[in-house]
Amino acid sequence: VQLQESGGGSIQAGGSLRLSCVASGINIGGYCMGWFRQIPGNKRELVASITFDDERGPTWYADSVKGRYTISHDHVRRMLWLQMNSLNPEDAGMYYCAFDWGLGVECKPPRTYVVWGQGTQVTVSS
Repeated sequence: VQLQESGGGSIQAGGSLRLSCVASGINIGGYCMGWFRQIPGNKRELVASITFDDERGPTWYADSVKGRYTISHDHVRRMLWLQMNSLNPEDAGMYYCAFDWGLGVECKPPRTYVVWGQGTQVTVSS
């Protein structure tokens, strides 16, 4: 599986961005996909995830983004999106698309993901 993100950029506080991730090589059902954020000096943290088990399953959001971010997925097109609204400077960071096989463990922390994109930078100015 390979992942490629796009859609990051610089934006003023209060604005919106939509991140996209193209996945290739997914040939099975039953997986997790998520968006992680990382700021310098910190580990990557999961901000949103979605479950796919032959159909779209539950989503999960970090408390800091609930009500502002929406994760969505199209299995046929192998696409993942993250709609980010009402952005604030604390939302800035490198955003990574991530993938993991299997649904034995829920698609939320502390689950680890094994496939990563290269990341796309989000900058929010106040």
